[in-house]
Amino acid sequence: MGKVSLEGMEFYARHGYYEEERVIGNKYSVDVTLDVDFSEAASDDKLEGTVNYEKVYEIVQNVMSIDANLLEHLAGKMIKALKENFPQINHVEVRISKYNPPIKGLCQKATVELEG
Repeated sequence: MGKVSLEGMEFYARHGYYEEERVIGNKYSVDVTLDVDFSEAASDDKLEGTVNYEKVYEIVQNVMSIDANLLEHLAGKMIKALKENFPQINHVEVRISKYNPPIKGLCQKATVELEG
């Protein structure tokens, strides 16, 4: 078993509970960590034995492109899509951060983490 991570993926999107968030949009960052058996890739040096980072990014990007109310919902959709596309994934951790969330005070970012 091993871990593959894509960290600091950045997107501009229109997610949020409030209509203003959906109109203005915001900056988001996403980190994904995948538990994968990549012993085949370690020994054979073939992409088929692991996950393709480019495809992982594409899946995350596709989920981020569809407006949603909640970060939790986005994280759940990412986990489902990643597991459907890569059956060799045993476990997924997703961390999504929204920069400058709409609260009455100073806050650099709000973050949600989900595992599945």
